[in-house]
Amino acid sequence: MPPIPIHPIELLIRPIEPRDDAAVAAIIRTVMPEFGADGPGFAIHDAEVDAMSAAYAQPHCSYFVVERDGRVIGGGGIAPLVNGEADVCELRKMYFLPEARGIGAGAAMMQRCLDAARTHGFRRCYLETLTGMDAAQALYTKSGFTLLCAPMGGTGHFSCDRFFIREL
Repeated sequence: MPPIPIHPIELLIRPIEPRDDAAVAAIIRTVMPEFGADGPGFAIHDAEVDAMSAAYAQPHCSYFVVERDGRVIGGGGIAPLVNGEADVCELRKMYFLPEARGIGAGAAMMQRCLDAARTHGFRRCYLETLTGMDAAQALYTKSGFTLLCAPMGGTGHFSCDRFFIREL
């Protein structure tokens, strides 16, 4: 998929590259503690955090970064839901630095990820989050996700307490 420029603020969403790995890891390690998501059972401890480009180069996976003035300021991706049904993907590691929030980057990234999920043949998209991530949950609801009562699959993120799904 070609990069997508977002206007009026000059942002670019493009597939992750190996040169982005350190920036994406730093964003994840900066943003998650901001919301109290740095203890056991959170994605901050996933092995893939330091090598996101390799992790999302696997079949049926996509990860994108959002760039402003040549600097990576956020990212998000999709991958098959671990121990889940074959038609379900998971929206994963969608985090943005404060400067990327409130300017449309989240909605644009969500659209890019959902488009990728459809391209990979998924029929549903699942995500896990945390109470207190209110702006993110508002974006999920606005994007057509509905709240689930319990988690799906086996992500290992046992500290997450909010679960959403959406038909694609």
